Amino acid sequence: MSAPLLSVQDLTVRFRMGQEGGVARHALAVGRDGQTVSFDVPAHRTVALVGESGSGKSVTAMSIVRLLPDNAECSGRVLWQGEDLLQATPARLRALRGREVACVFQDPMSSLNPVFTIGDQLCEPLRQHLGLSRRAALARAEELLAEVGIPEPRRRLSAYPHELSGGQQQRVMIAMALACEPRLLIADEPTTALDVTVQRQIIELLARLKAQHGLAMLFISHDLGLVGEIADEVVVMRHGTVRERGTARQLFGDPQDAYTRALLACRPSLDANAARLPVIDDHIAGRQPRQQGQAKDPAAPVVLQVSALAKSFYLRQGLFGRREFRAVQDVNFQLRRGHTLGVVGESGSGKTTMGLTLLRLHEPTAGEVIFDGRNLLTLSDAERLAMRRRIQIVFQNPYASLNPRFTVGQALVEPMAIHGMGTNDAERQARALALLSKVGLGAEAFGKYPHEFSGGQRQRIAIARCLTLEPEVLVLDEAVSALDVSVQAQVLNLLKDLQDELGLAYVFISHDLAVVRFISDEVMVMKDGRVVEHDHVEQILRAPREEYTRRLIGAVPKGWQAQAT
Repeated sequence: MSAPLLSVQDLTVRFRMGQEGGVARHALAVGRDGQTVSFDVPAHRTVALVGESGSGKSVTAMSIVRLLPDNAECSGRVLWQGEDLLQATPARLRALRGREVACVFQDPMSSLNPVFTIGDQLCEPLRQHLGLSRRAALARAEELLAEVGIPEPRRRLSAYPHELSGGQQQRVMIAMALACEPRLLIADEPTTALDVTVQRQIIELLARLKAQHGLAMLFISHDLGLVGEIADEVVVMRHGTVRERGTARQLFGDPQDAYTRALLACRPSLDANAARLPVIDDHIAGRQPRQQGQAKDPAAPVVLQVSALAKSFYLRQGLFGRREFRAVQDVNFQLRRGHTLGVVGESGSGKTTMGLTLLRLHEPTAGEVIFDGRNLLTLSDAERLAMRRRIQIVFQNPYASLNPRFTVGQALVEPMAIHGMGTNDAERQARALALLSKVGLGAEAFGKYPHEFSGGQRQRIAIARCLTLEPEVLVLDEAVSALDVSVQAQVLNLLKDLQDELGLAYVFISHDLAVVRFISDEVMVMKDGRVVEHDHVEQILRAPREEYTRRLIGAVPKGWQAQAT
Protein backbone atom coordinates (compact mmCIF):
# COMPACT_ATOMS: atom_id res chain seq x y z
CA MET A 1 0.00 0.00 0.00
CA SER A 2 1.38 3.41 -0.97
CA ALA A 3 2.08 6.03 1.69
CA PRO A 4 -0.77 8.50 2.38
CA LEU A 5 -0.57 11.99 0.97
CA LEU A 6 -1.04 13.44 4.47
CA SER A 7 -0.47 11.70 7.78
CA VAL A 8 -1.36 13.32 11.11
CA GLN A 9 0.44 11.45 13.91
CA ASP A 10 0.00 11.94 17.67
CA LEU A 11 -1.11 15.55 17.31
CA THR A 12 -1.80 17.72 20.34
CA VAL A 13 -2.63 21.44 20.27
CA ARG A 14 -2.77 23.70 23.30
CA PHE A 15 -3.13 27.46 23.66
CA ARG A 16 -1.16 29.67 26.05
CA MET A 17 -3.65 31.60 28.19
CA GLY A 18 -1.31 33.93 30.09
CA GLN A 19 0.06 33.46 33.60
CA GLU A 20 -1.50 33.00 36.99
CA GLY A 21 0.69 33.27 40.09
CA GLY A 22 3.81 33.20 37.92
CA VAL A 23 2.75 29.90 36.31
CA ALA A 24 1.84 29.73 32.61
CA ARG A 25 -1.75 28.62 31.94
CA HIS A 26 -2.66 26.49 28.93
CA ALA A 27 -5.91 25.28 27.40
CA LEU A 28 -5.70 21.93 25.66
CA ALA A 29 -7.78 21.90 22.47
CA VAL A 30 -6.66 18.72 20.70
CA GLY A 31 -5.30 15.56 22.29
CA ARG A 32 -6.95 15.61 25.72
CA ASP A 33 -6.67 12.99 28.45
CA GLY A 34 -3.50 11.58 26.89
CA GLN A 35 -5.36 10.65 23.70
CA THR A 36 -3.54 12.24 20.77
CA VAL A 37 -5.13 12.65 17.33
CA SER A 38 -3.96 10.52 14.39
CA PHE A 39 -5.42 9.91 10.92
CA ASP A 40 -4.35 9.66 7.27
CA VAL A 41 -5.61 11.31 4.09
CA PRO A 42 -4.81 9.05 1.10
CA ALA A 43 -4.41 10.52 -2.39
CA HIS A 44 -7.68 10.97 -4.36
CA ARG A 45 -9.83 10.29 -1.28
CA THR A 46 -12.11 12.45 0.87
CA VAL A 47 -11.70 12.21 4.63
CA ALA A 48 -14.23 14.01 6.82
CA LEU A 49 -13.69 15.35 10.34
CA VAL A 50 -17.03 15.56 12.14
CA GLY A 51 -18.10 16.59 15.62
CA GLU A 52 -19.79 19.27 17.65
CA SER A 53 -18.53 22.82 18.03
CA GLY A 54 -15.49 22.69 20.29
CA SER A 55 -14.58 19.13 19.29
CA GLY A 56 -11.24 20.29 17.88
CA LYS A 57 -11.89 19.50 14.21
CA SER A 58 -11.13 22.98 12.83
CA VAL A 59 -8.12 23.40 15.13
CA THR A 60 -6.80 20.07 13.85
CA ALA A 61 -7.26 21.12 10.22
CA MET A 62 -5.66 24.55 10.69
CA SER A 63 -2.66 23.02 12.47
CA ILE A 64 -1.88 21.15 9.24
CA VAL A 65 -1.15 24.40 7.37
CA ARG A 66 -0.02 26.26 10.52
CA LEU A 67 -2.79 28.88 10.41
CA LEU A 68 -3.41 28.85 14.15
CA PRO A 69 -2.83 31.98 16.28
CA ASP A 70 0.62 32.72 17.72
CA ASN A 71 -0.31 31.40 21.17
CA ALA A 72 -0.91 27.88 19.80
CA GLU A 73 1.60 25.15 20.62
CA CYS A 74 1.53 21.99 18.46
CA SER A 75 3.32 18.71 19.09
CA GLY A 76 3.37 15.42 17.22
CA ARG A 77 3.93 15.16 13.48
CA VAL A 78 2.04 16.33 10.39
CA LEU A 79 3.66 14.55 7.46
CA TRP A 80 3.06 15.92 3.96
CA GLN A 81 4.55 13.34 1.59
CA GLY A 82 7.00 12.48 4.35
CA GLU A 83 7.87 16.12 5.25
CA ASP A 84 6.96 17.23 8.79
CA LEU A 85 5.08 20.50 8.39
CA LEU A 86 5.31 21.28 12.11
CA GLN A 87 9.04 21.73 11.56
CA ALA A 88 8.76 23.61 8.24
CA THR A 89 10.12 27.15 7.86
CA PRO A 90 7.75 30.09 7.23
CA ALA A 91 9.09 30.36 3.67
CA ARG A 92 8.33 26.68 3.00
CA LEU A 93 4.82 27.08 4.42
CA ARG A 94 4.12 30.09 2.21
CA ALA A 95 5.21 28.09 -0.83
CA LEU A 96 3.05 25.14 0.25
CA ARG A 97 -0.18 27.02 0.97
CA GLY A 98 -2.21 27.49 -2.16
CA ARG A 99 0.27 25.66 -4.36
CA GLU A 100 0.06 22.16 -2.85
CA VAL A 101 -2.51 22.54 -0.04
CA ALA A 102 -5.45 24.95 -0.37
CA CYS A 103 -8.25 25.93 2.01
CA VAL A 104 -11.93 26.90 1.62
CA PHE A 105 -13.49 28.43 4.73
CA GLN A 106 -17.03 28.70 6.08
CA ASP A 107 -17.67 32.42 5.55
CA PRO A 108 -16.49 33.63 2.13
CA MET A 109 -17.16 37.28 2.96
CA SER A 110 -14.59 37.18 5.75
CA SER A 111 -12.08 35.47 3.43
CA LEU A 112 -12.56 37.64 0.35
CA ASN A 113 -11.09 41.16 0.45
CA PRO A 114 -14.00 43.62 0.03
CA VAL A 115 -11.83 46.34 -1.61
CA PHE A 116 -10.37 44.17 -4.40
CA THR A 117 -12.21 42.82 -7.43
CA ILE A 118 -12.77 39.09 -7.93
CA GLY A 119 -10.26 39.19 -10.82
CA ASP A 120 -7.53 40.77 -8.67
CA GLN A 121 -7.98 38.16 -5.93
CA LEU A 122 -7.95 35.26 -8.37
CA CYS A 123 -4.88 36.57 -10.17
CA GLU A 124 -2.79 36.98 -7.00
CA PRO A 125 -2.05 33.26 -6.34
CA LEU A 126 -1.59 32.62 -10.08
CA ARG A 127 1.06 35.32 -10.34
CA GLN A 128 2.70 34.55 -7.00
CA HIS A 129 2.92 30.76 -7.26
CA LEU A 130 2.93 30.15 -11.03
CA GLY A 131 4.64 33.34 -12.22
CA LEU A 132 1.94 34.13 -14.82
CA SER A 133 1.74 37.53 -16.47
CA ARG A 134 -1.23 39.80 -15.71
CA ARG A 135 -2.90 38.94 -19.03
CA ALA A 136 -2.32 35.19 -18.67
CA ALA A 137 -3.54 35.26 -15.07
CA LEU A 138 -6.77 37.04 -16.07
CA ALA A 139 -7.40 34.50 -18.82
CA ARG A 140 -6.86 31.64 -16.36
CA ALA A 141 -9.07 33.38 -13.76
CA GLU A 142 -11.91 33.54 -16.30
CA GLU A 143 -11.48 29.80 -17.00
CA LEU A 144 -11.60 29.04 -13.27
CA LEU A 145 -14.83 31.02 -12.76
CA ALA A 146 -16.41 29.18 -15.68
CA GLU A 147 -15.23 25.85 -14.24
CA VAL A 148 -16.94 26.47 -10.89
CA GLY A 149 -20.17 27.51 -12.59
CA ILE A 150 -20.16 31.31 -12.24
CA PRO A 151 -22.36 32.82 -14.98
CA GLU A 152 -20.79 35.47 -17.22
CA PRO A 153 -17.28 34.80 -15.88
CA ARG A 154 -15.58 37.61 -17.81
CA ARG A 155 -17.95 40.22 -16.40
CA ARG A 156 -17.59 38.82 -12.87
CA LEU A 157 -13.82 39.44 -12.94
CA SER A 158 -14.50 43.15 -12.41
CA ALA A 159 -17.14 42.59 -9.72
CA TYR A 160 -16.56 43.07 -5.99
CA PRO A 161 -17.46 40.33 -3.44
CA HIS A 162 -20.55 42.14 -2.14
CA GLU A 163 -22.04 42.08 -5.65
CA LEU A 164 -22.25 38.27 -5.61
CA SER A 165 -24.66 35.96 -3.77
CA GLY A 166 -23.42 33.74 -0.92
CA GLY A 167 -23.27 30.71 -3.19
CA GLN A 168 -21.34 32.61 -5.85
CA GLN A 169 -18.90 33.92 -3.22
CA GLN A 170 -18.25 30.36 -2.10
CA ARG A 171 -17.68 29.30 -5.72
CA VAL A 172 -15.12 32.11 -6.05
CA MET A 173 -13.35 30.81 -2.94
CA ILE A 174 -13.26 27.32 -4.47
CA ALA A 175 -11.89 28.78 -7.72
CA MET A 176 -9.14 30.58 -5.76
CA ALA A 177 -8.32 27.36 -3.89
CA LEU A 178 -8.03 25.42 -7.17
CA ALA A 179 -6.11 28.15 -9.02
CA CYS A 180 -2.70 26.50 -8.62
CA GLU A 181 -4.02 22.92 -8.91
CA PRO A 182 -3.24 21.78 -5.34
CA ARG A 183 -3.15 18.12 -4.36
CA LEU A 184 -5.09 18.57 -1.09
CA LEU A 185 -8.15 20.75 -0.48
CA ILE A 186 -9.12 21.52 3.14
CA ALA A 187 -12.81 22.52 3.21
CA ASP A 188 -13.81 23.88 6.64
CA GLU A 189 -17.64 24.01 6.92
CA PRO A 190 -17.90 25.32 3.31
CA THR A 191 -21.70 25.02 3.08
CA THR A 192 -22.95 25.77 6.61
CA ALA A 193 -24.41 29.20 5.82
CA LEU A 194 -25.96 28.19 2.46
CA ASP A 195 -29.49 27.08 1.68
CA VAL A 196 -30.11 23.45 0.70
CA THR A 197 -30.13 23.92 -3.07
CA VAL A 198 -26.94 26.01 -3.12
CA GLN A 199 -25.40 23.56 -0.64
CA ARG A 200 -26.28 20.74 -3.04
CA GLN A 201 -24.65 22.63 -5.93
CA ILE A 202 -21.45 23.24 -3.94
CA ILE A 203 -21.20 19.59 -2.84
CA GLU A 204 -21.72 18.34 -6.40
CA LEU A 205 -19.16 20.90 -7.62
CA LEU A 206 -16.57 19.71 -5.09
CA ALA A 207 -17.19 16.08 -6.05
CA ARG A 208 -16.83 16.87 -9.76
CA LEU A 209 -13.66 18.92 -9.28
CA LYS A 210 -12.18 16.19 -7.09
CA ALA A 211 -12.74 13.63 -9.87
CA GLN A 212 -11.45 15.95 -12.61
CA HIS A 213 -8.31 17.12 -10.81
CA GLY A 214 -7.51 14.01 -8.78
CA LEU A 215 -7.78 15.96 -5.52
CA ALA A 216 -7.61 14.62 -2.02
CA MET A 217 -9.99 16.42 0.36
CA LEU A 218 -10.20 16.98 4.11
CA PHE A 219 -13.84 17.96 4.67
CA ILE A 220 -14.86 19.44 8.04
CA SER A 221 -18.51 19.58 9.04
CA HIS A 222 -21.02 19.00 11.82
CA ASP A 223 -23.69 17.87 9.30
CA LEU A 224 -23.56 14.08 9.23
CA GLY A 225 -26.01 13.80 6.34
CA LEU A 226 -23.75 15.97 4.22
CA VAL A 227 -20.62 14.12 5.29
CA GLY A 228 -22.22 10.80 4.40
CA GLU A 229 -22.71 11.97 0.82
CA ILE A 230 -19.24 13.33 0.12
CA ALA A 231 -16.79 11.37 2.31
CA ASP A 232 -14.98 8.10 1.66
CA GLU A 233 -13.73 7.90 5.25
CA VAL A 234 -14.94 9.62 8.43
CA VAL A 235 -13.14 10.62 11.63
CA VAL A 236 -15.49 11.48 14.55
CA MET A 237 -14.06 13.88 17.15
CA ARG A 238 -15.26 14.98 20.57
CA HIS A 239 -13.48 17.08 23.22
CA GLY A 240 -10.26 17.08 21.20
CA THR A 241 -10.03 13.30 20.80
CA VAL A 242 -10.92 10.79 18.07
CA ARG A 243 -13.93 8.72 19.10
CA GLU A 244 -14.38 6.63 15.96
CA ARG A 245 -13.04 6.30 12.42
CA GLY A 246 -13.97 4.18 9.44
CA THR A 247 -15.46 4.23 5.96
CA ALA A 248 -18.67 6.20 5.49
CA ARG A 249 -20.60 2.99 4.91
CA GLN A 250 -19.24 1.37 8.08
CA LEU A 251 -19.67 4.40 10.28
CA PHE A 252 -23.16 5.40 9.17
CA GLY A 253 -24.43 1.86 8.66
CA ASP A 254 -23.14 0.39 11.93
CA PRO A 255 -21.61 3.02 14.26
CA GLN A 256 -19.66 1.46 17.12
CA ASP A 257 -19.18 4.44 19.45
CA ALA A 258 -22.06 5.70 21.59
CA TYR A 259 -21.18 9.30 20.72
CA THR A 260 -21.43 8.62 16.97
CA ARG A 261 -24.82 6.96 17.47
CA ALA A 262 -25.94 9.97 19.50
CA LEU A 263 -24.84 12.42 16.78
CA LEU A 264 -26.84 10.47 14.20
CA ALA A 265 -29.90 10.26 16.45
CA CYS A 266 -30.22 13.96 17.33
CA ARG A 267 -30.55 15.12 13.71
CA PRO A 268 -34.16 15.82 12.63
CA SER A 269 -35.35 13.60 9.79
CA LEU A 270 -37.52 14.14 6.73
CA ASP A 271 -38.77 10.57 6.97
CA ALA A 272 -40.10 10.47 10.53
CA ASN A 273 -41.15 12.92 13.18
CA ALA A 274 -40.99 12.90 16.97
CA ALA A 275 -42.27 15.04 19.80
CA ARG A 276 -38.71 15.69 20.97
CA LEU A 277 -35.20 15.15 19.66
CA PRO A 278 -32.66 13.16 21.70
CA VAL A 279 -29.67 15.19 22.89
CA ILE A 280 -26.13 13.85 23.09
CA ASP A 281 -25.75 13.24 26.82
CA ASP A 282 -29.23 11.74 27.21
CA HIS A 283 -28.70 9.40 24.27
CA ILE A 284 -25.31 8.22 25.57
CA ALA A 285 -26.84 7.64 29.02
CA GLY A 286 -29.70 5.67 27.46
CA ARG A 287 -32.37 8.16 28.49
CA GLN A 288 -35.10 8.29 25.86
CA PRO A 289 -36.93 11.58 25.18
CA ARG A 290 -40.66 11.61 25.71
CA GLN A 291 -42.50 10.98 22.47
CA GLN A 292 -45.85 12.47 23.48
CA GLY A 293 -46.23 16.12 22.52
CA GLN A 294 -49.09 18.38 23.49
CA ALA A 295 -51.92 18.06 20.96
CA LYS A 296 -52.56 21.14 18.84
CA ASP A 297 -56.01 22.67 18.90
CA PRO A 298 -57.16 23.10 15.28
CA ALA A 299 -59.73 25.64 16.45
CA ALA A 300 -57.31 27.74 18.50
CA PRO A 301 -57.87 31.50 18.10
CA VAL A 302 -56.07 33.22 15.22
CA VAL A 303 -53.42 35.56 16.62
CA LEU A 304 -51.99 36.84 13.33
CA GLN A 305 -53.84 37.39 10.04
CA VAL A 306 -51.69 38.50 7.09
CA SER A 307 -53.33 39.67 3.87
CA ALA A 308 -51.70 40.76 0.57
CA LEU A 309 -48.41 41.71 2.30
CA ALA A 310 -45.90 43.27 -0.10
CA LYS A 311 -42.50 44.92 0.16
CA SER A 312 -40.58 46.62 -2.64
CA PHE A 313 -37.15 48.20 -2.67
CA TYR A 314 -36.30 50.98 -5.10
CA LEU A 315 -32.86 50.94 -6.70
CA ARG A 316 -31.23 53.85 -8.49
CA GLN A 317 -31.05 53.49 -12.25
CA GLY A 318 -29.14 56.13 -14.17
CA LEU A 319 -28.95 59.70 -12.93
CA PHE A 320 -32.59 60.29 -12.12
CA GLY A 321 -34.41 57.01 -12.60
CA ARG A 322 -35.14 54.21 -10.19
CA ARG A 323 -36.10 50.57 -10.56
CA GLU A 324 -38.55 48.66 -8.37
CA PHE A 325 -37.43 45.35 -6.87
CA ARG A 326 -40.38 43.38 -5.50
CA ALA A 327 -38.90 41.41 -2.60
CA VAL A 328 -42.27 40.22 -1.20
CA GLN A 329 -45.50 39.98 -3.18
CA ASP A 330 -49.06 39.10 -2.10
CA VAL A 331 -48.31 36.99 0.99
CA ASN A 332 -51.38 35.65 2.83
CA PHE A 333 -51.61 33.40 5.88
CA GLN A 334 -53.12 33.07 9.35
CA LEU A 335 -51.38 31.85 12.48
CA ARG A 336 -53.21 30.26 15.41
CA ARG A 337 -52.24 30.35 19.07
CA GLY A 338 -49.83 27.53 19.95
CA HIS A 339 -49.13 26.72 16.29
CA THR A 340 -46.02 27.06 14.11
CA LEU A 341 -45.88 28.23 10.51
CA GLY A 342 -42.66 27.14 8.79
CA VAL A 343 -41.42 29.40 5.98
CA VAL A 344 -38.92 27.82 3.57
CA GLY A 345 -37.19 28.81 0.36
CA GLU A 346 -33.82 29.46 -1.18
CA SER A 347 -31.69 32.49 -0.33
CA GLY A 348 -33.31 35.48 -2.01
CA SER A 349 -36.80 33.95 -1.91
CA GLY A 350 -38.06 36.77 0.32
CA LYS A 351 -38.69 34.76 3.50
CA THR A 352 -36.52 36.92 5.80
CA THR A 353 -37.80 40.17 4.24
CA MET A 354 -41.34 38.93 4.84
CA GLY A 355 -40.55 38.23 8.52
CA LEU A 356 -38.97 41.65 9.04
CA THR A 357 -41.88 43.38 7.28
CA LEU A 358 -44.33 41.68 9.68
CA LEU A 359 -42.65 43.54 12.52
CA ARG A 360 -42.21 46.74 10.49
CA LEU A 361 -38.45 46.44 10.68
CA HIS A 362 -38.98 46.96 6.95
CA GLU A 363 -41.79 49.36 6.09
CA PRO A 364 -44.38 47.51 3.96
CA THR A 365 -45.41 48.59 0.49
CA ALA A 366 -48.93 47.16 0.82
CA GLY A 367 -51.07 44.72 2.78
CA GLU A 368 -52.42 44.14 6.27
CA VAL A 369 -51.06 42.40 9.37
CA ILE A 370 -53.98 42.06 11.81
CA PHE A 371 -52.97 41.35 15.41
CA ASP A 372 -55.49 41.61 18.24
CA GLY A 373 -57.94 43.29 15.89
CA ARG A 374 -55.54 46.02 14.77
CA ASN A 375 -53.45 46.48 11.64
CA LEU A 376 -49.81 46.60 12.74
CA LEU A 377 -48.84 48.32 9.51
CA THR A 378 -50.86 51.49 10.23
CA LEU A 379 -50.07 52.02 13.93
CA SER A 380 -48.45 55.22 15.16
CA ASP A 381 -44.95 55.01 16.65
CA ALA A 382 -46.28 55.03 20.22
CA GLU A 383 -48.88 52.37 19.46
CA ARG A 384 -46.32 50.28 17.61
CA LEU A 385 -43.92 50.33 20.60
CA ALA A 386 -46.65 48.96 22.87
CA MET A 387 -47.67 46.31 20.33
CA ARG A 388 -44.09 45.28 19.50
CA ARG A 389 -43.76 43.96 23.05
CA ARG A 390 -46.20 41.21 22.08
CA ILE A 391 -44.44 40.18 18.85
CA GLN A 392 -40.71 39.47 19.15
CA ILE A 393 -37.96 38.23 16.84
CA VAL A 394 -35.00 35.87 17.31
CA PHE A 395 -32.28 36.40 14.73
CA GLN A 396 -29.91 33.88 13.16
CA ASN A 397 -26.72 35.24 14.67
CA PRO A 398 -26.77 35.55 18.48
CA TYR A 399 -23.22 36.97 18.34
CA ALA A 400 -24.54 40.06 16.53
CA SER A 401 -27.93 40.41 18.25
CA LEU A 402 -26.58 40.63 21.83
CA ASN A 403 -24.79 43.80 22.95
CA PRO A 404 -21.22 42.76 23.89
CA ARG A 405 -21.02 45.60 26.45
CA PHE A 406 -24.11 44.44 28.36
CA THR A 407 -24.11 41.60 30.83
CA VAL A 408 -26.76 38.97 30.31
CA GLY A 409 -28.68 40.46 33.24
CA GLN A 410 -28.63 43.94 31.69
CA ALA A 411 -29.77 42.51 28.32
CA LEU A 412 -32.77 40.87 30.01
CA VAL A 413 -33.73 43.67 32.41
CA GLU A 414 -33.47 46.58 29.94
CA PRO A 415 -36.48 45.59 27.75
CA MET A 416 -38.65 45.20 30.85
CA ALA A 417 -37.61 48.65 32.09
CA ILE A 418 -38.32 50.25 28.68
CA HIS A 419 -41.81 48.74 28.54
CA GLY A 420 -42.59 49.43 32.21
CA MET A 421 -42.85 45.78 33.25
CA GLY A 422 -42.33 45.06 36.95
CA THR A 423 -42.66 47.52 39.79
CA ASN A 424 -38.93 47.82 40.51
CA ASP A 425 -35.49 46.53 39.55
CA ALA A 426 -35.60 43.71 42.09
CA GLU A 427 -38.79 42.33 40.57
CA ARG A 428 -37.38 42.61 37.04
CA GLN A 429 -34.18 40.88 38.13
CA ALA A 430 -36.14 38.04 39.71
CA ARG A 431 -38.07 37.57 36.46
CA ALA A 432 -34.83 37.58 34.46
CA LEU A 433 -33.35 34.88 36.71
CA ALA A 434 -36.51 32.78 36.36
CA LEU A 435 -36.30 33.05 32.56
CA LEU A 436 -32.63 32.03 32.55
CA SER A 437 -33.63 28.93 34.48
CA LYS A 438 -36.49 28.27 32.02
CA VAL A 439 -34.08 28.27 29.03
CA GLY A 440 -31.61 25.99 30.80
CA LEU A 441 -29.08 28.51 32.16
CA GLY A 442 -28.29 29.05 35.83
CA ALA A 443 -28.22 32.20 37.94
CA GLU A 444 -24.44 32.44 37.41
CA ALA A 445 -25.13 33.52 33.81
CA PHE A 446 -26.76 36.76 35.00
CA GLY A 447 -23.50 38.65 35.58
CA LYS A 448 -21.55 37.30 32.62
CA TYR A 449 -21.02 38.84 29.17
CA PRO A 450 -22.10 37.25 25.84
CA HIS A 451 -18.53 36.34 24.81
CA GLU A 452 -18.34 33.97 27.80
CA PHE A 453 -20.99 31.67 26.29
CA SER A 454 -21.13 29.20 23.42
CA GLY A 455 -23.29 29.84 20.35
CA GLY A 456 -26.08 27.61 21.63
CA GLN A 457 -26.08 29.32 25.02
CA ARG A 458 -26.21 32.75 23.37
CA GLN A 459 -29.23 31.68 21.36
CA ARG A 460 -30.90 30.58 24.61
CA ILE A 461 -30.15 34.04 26.05
CA ALA A 462 -31.67 35.68 22.95
CA ILE A 463 -34.82 33.58 23.42
CA ALA A 464 -34.96 34.49 27.13
CA ARG A 465 -34.66 38.18 26.22
CA CYS A 466 -37.69 37.86 23.95
CA LEU A 467 -39.67 36.10 26.70
CA THR A 468 -39.06 38.96 29.18
CA LEU A 469 -41.83 40.90 27.43
CA GLU A 470 -44.34 38.02 27.55
CA PRO A 471 -44.85 37.91 23.77
CA GLU A 472 -47.61 36.00 22.04
CA VAL A 473 -45.83 35.58 18.69
CA LEU A 474 -42.17 34.86 17.96
CA VAL A 475 -40.60 35.30 14.53
CA LEU A 476 -37.59 32.97 14.40
CA ASP A 477 -35.33 33.89 11.48
CA GLU A 478 -32.91 30.98 10.86
CA ALA A 479 -32.63 30.77 14.65
CA VAL A 480 -30.93 27.34 14.70
CA SER A 481 -29.12 27.25 11.33
CA ALA A 482 -25.74 28.28 12.76
CA LEU A 483 -25.82 25.64 15.53
CA ASP A 484 -24.37 22.15 15.38
CA VAL A 485 -26.79 19.23 15.49
CA SER A 486 -26.65 18.53 19.23
CA VAL A 487 -27.10 22.18 20.30
CA GLN A 488 -29.74 22.55 17.59
CA ALA A 489 -31.67 19.65 19.14
CA GLN A 490 -31.57 21.32 22.57
CA VAL A 491 -32.86 24.66 21.23
CA LEU A 492 -35.60 23.02 19.15
CA ASN A 493 -36.76 21.02 22.19
CA LEU A 494 -36.74 24.24 24.22
CA LEU A 495 -38.90 26.01 21.63
CA LYS A 496 -41.43 23.18 21.68
CA ASP A 497 -41.52 23.16 25.50
CA LEU A 498 -42.07 26.93 25.63
CA GLN A 499 -44.83 26.68 23.05
CA ASP A 500 -46.61 23.96 25.03
CA GLU A 501 -46.24 25.88 28.30
CA LEU A 502 -46.96 29.44 27.16
CA GLY A 503 -49.10 28.93 24.07
CA LEU A 504 -46.63 30.84 21.86
CA ALA A 505 -47.21 31.06 18.12
CA TYR A 506 -44.11 30.85 15.89
CA VAL A 507 -43.25 32.03 12.40
CA PHE A 508 -40.25 29.77 11.85
CA ILE A 509 -38.07 30.84 8.89
CA SER A 510 -35.51 28.28 7.73
CA HIS A 511 -33.86 26.68 4.72
CA ASP A 512 -33.58 23.33 6.56
CA LEU A 513 -36.63 21.24 5.70
CA ALA A 514 -35.85 18.54 8.27
CA VAL A 515 -35.89 21.15 11.05
CA VAL A 516 -39.06 22.71 9.62
CA ARG A 517 -40.78 19.32 9.62
CA PHE A 518 -39.89 18.76 13.28
CA ILE A 519 -41.24 22.05 14.61
CA SER A 520 -43.93 23.18 12.15
CA ASP A 521 -47.63 22.48 11.75
CA GLU A 522 -47.94 24.17 8.37
CA VAL A 523 -45.34 25.09 5.75
CA MET A 524 -45.29 28.05 3.38
CA VAL A 525 -42.86 27.73 0.45
CA MET A 526 -41.56 31.00 -1.03
CA LYS A 527 -39.85 31.70 -4.35
CA ASP A 528 -38.97 35.09 -5.82
CA GLY A 529 -41.00 36.86 -3.14
CA ARG A 530 -44.20 34.86 -3.73
CA VAL A 531 -45.85 31.97 -1.89
CA VAL A 532 -45.84 29.04 -4.34
CA GLU A 533 -47.23 26.41 -1.95
CA HIS A 534 -48.88 26.42 1.49
CA ASP A 535 -50.22 23.34 3.26
CA HIS A 536 -49.90 21.05 6.27
CA VAL A 537 -46.28 19.98 6.77
CA GLU A 538 -46.97 16.28 6.13
CA GLN A 539 -48.86 17.05 2.94
CA ILE A 540 -46.06 19.26 1.61
CA LEU A 541 -43.41 16.62 2.24
CA ARG A 542 -45.49 13.65 1.09
CA ALA A 543 -47.01 15.12 -2.07
CA PRO A 544 -45.58 18.53 -3.04
CA ARG A 545 -47.46 20.12 -5.94
CA GLU A 546 -44.73 22.42 -7.21
CA GLU A 547 -41.52 21.38 -8.96
CA TYR A 548 -39.68 24.02 -6.92
CA THR A 549 -40.79 22.36 -3.67
CA ARG A 550 -39.76 18.95 -4.98
CA ARG A 551 -36.34 20.39 -5.81
CA LEU A 552 -35.96 21.79 -2.27
CA ILE A 553 -36.85 18.40 -0.77
CA GLY A 554 -34.55 16.57 -3.17
CA ALA A 555 -31.61 18.78 -2.20
CA VAL A 556 -31.69 17.69 1.47
CA PRO A 557 -28.60 15.54 2.25
CA LYS A 558 -29.50 11.89 2.63
CA GLY A 559 -26.29 10.44 4.07
CA TRP A 560 -24.09 7.65 2.82
CA GLN A 561 -27.00 5.87 1.09
CA ALA A 562 -26.90 8.60 -1.57
CA GLN A 563 -23.41 7.44 -2.61
CA ALA A 564 -24.77 4.02 -3.49
CA THR A 565 -27.64 5.29 -5.65
